[in-house]
Amino acid sequence: MSTFLDWAFQLSLLSASLWLLLLHLITFALSLATAHLVLACFKGPRLTAPPDPLEAREVAYTGFWFVATWLITFLAWILWKQGIIVIRRDMGWRAWLDIPVLVLVMDFCMYLLHRLAHLPLLYPIHRLHHVYDRPRPLNLFVLNPLETIGFGLLWILVITLYPSSWLGIMSYMGINLAAGIMGHLGVEPFPGWWFRTPILRQVGTSTFHAQHHQDIHHNFGFYTLIWDRLFGTLAPGMDPTELTKSPEVHTR
Repeated sequence: MSTFLDWAFQLSLLSASLWLLLLHLITFALSLATAHLVLACFKGPRLTAPPDPLEAREVAYTGFWFVATWLITFLAWILWKQGIIVIRRDMGWRAWLDIPVLVLVMDFCMYLLHRLAHLPLLYPIHRLHHVYDRPRPLNLFVLNPLETIGFGLLWILVITLYPSSWLGIMSYMGINLAAGIMGHLGVEPFPGWWFRTPILRQVGTSTFHAQHHQDIHHNFGFYTLIWDRLFGTLAPGMDPTELTKSPEVHTR
């Protein structure tokens, strides 16, 4: 990894932008392919009614998301080149500790931003994402560009203030993408025993986020249920065990 970081650091602005564009495209394609593979293999009932046919607007906003996140990644590379963002290269216990630190810090910050996005003054920006209340994997990327930029700048701020290892950064980015895709599957891939395990049931699941698309006043968390439990925004009667035993199809 040190060799790769050395190589990436020496790239020109044009080369870096093109390599990041290619990496972004590959990651995007693989994430969608994986999500649809899960849906093809999953035989259980949906958590919501089936989504409407794909709209041109969904594709367009996905394109906006793609460009915005690519540019944010390019900005992060520039800040790294300037020494503003520091990426550590150690592989010891501290590097592994970076993973839960980044996940919990980002989970808390994104929870706060998500709640702010639901305030009457800001909700017109966030409303676009809730138009699609019967989610499919692509809906993860259907966001107002201002939201995409806001969440991206939050990530840059966190890794600027907290010098993380490459292991922590890469692990977090993988967890972030996996959690987002899973939250918009519209089915629950986790087995019932997952929700009966005290620690594992604190993880945000497809059931958890699907409920948020049905009830915009609860379940604001991204990766965990911790902050919703702590601040009293967990959906009333939110019991993943019961929901996965006999899931109901929701309608608008």
